[in-house]
Amino acid sequence: MKAVTEQEIRASFVNCSKGEAKRLTLPRGLTEQPWDDLDFLGWRDSGAPDRGYLVTDRGGEVVGVALRLAAERRGSLHRGMCSLCLTTHPGSGVSLMTARRAGQAGRDSNSVGVYVCTDLACSLYVRGKKIPDLGGRLEETLTVEQQIDRTRSKLSAFLDKVMV
Repeated sequence: MKAVTEQEIRASFVNCSKGEAKRLTLPRGLTEQPWDDLDFLGWRDSGAPDRGYLVTDRGGEVVGVALRLAAERRGSLHRGMCSLCLTTHPGSGVSLMTARRAGQAGRDSNSVGVYVCTDLACSLYVRGKKIPDLGGRLEETLTVEQQIDRTRSKLSAFLDKVMV
């Protein structure tokens, strides 16, 4: 992913108002992000723990999606698998995140959801740059590049549902 600016991020959101995008909390260290290792920039809102954000390059255009975390607490014995990167995490390491659909559908309260790494660090898990706590990545016969392509494809499918 190419580096994006604060202005690009705020202008990219397809499922929230311009006012909401203007008020959202950006990730710390935006300029220090490992851009070459990211398929998307994902972060949780430090001021609102039930909110997360995802910004990616989609066909040369920066697209952002505001997410809500489902209020679900799981015991540490429960394991979940991220739908995007297929990393497993114990307890609350995977969360159901929902996104209002773009346009009229979102204004009519329609939303879509995806089970995703709670810290939104899928890109780093796939590349082995971050190791999940007590979780893991399944051993696969796919190369890292093929796993990256699969993650991007799954992200694109989720964005298709948001933007319809």
